[in-house]
Amino acid sequence: MPGVQRPDLQSLLETAETIAVVGCSATPTRTSHKIARSLQNRGYRIVPVNPNYEEVLGEPCYPDLPSIPADVTIDIVNIFRRPAHTADMVRSAIARGEQTGERPVIWTQLGVSTSEAEELAAGADLPYVRNRCIKIEHDRLFA
Repeated sequence: MPGVQRPDLQSLLETAETIAVVGCSATPTRTSHKIARSLQNRGYRIVPVNPNYEEVLGEPCYPDLPSIPADVTIDIVNIFRRPAHTADMVRSAIARGEQTGERPVIWTQLGVSTSEAEELAAGADLPYVRNRCIKIEHDRLFA
């Protein structure tokens, strides 16, 4: 897709410090929880985003991206929502970026990306990772 920035995944994962996990569940058996815990165990700061919880994995949980305090720098927005919601999550990341000046990488988990979400990211000049599991990519690159 023209205009979509595809970041170098190894460099991204080496330099990223804070990952907002949109759709992060407090239920330990859910994939979003398992992957967030794995990332946390690898040294990343996890910022859970889910309106249903106040805390996940010992971190405050926010109802949406713009609710995360501006002094928290988000490097990656990792989306665990159904495809029908992905474009709205990108809009939310864009809104937060307008508040903070951030330009986080939008990372869509397997089966989550949509053309609309990709076009929104490209229009906002946000790097975009399409339909990849962040844990699988981390395992592959740093095994």
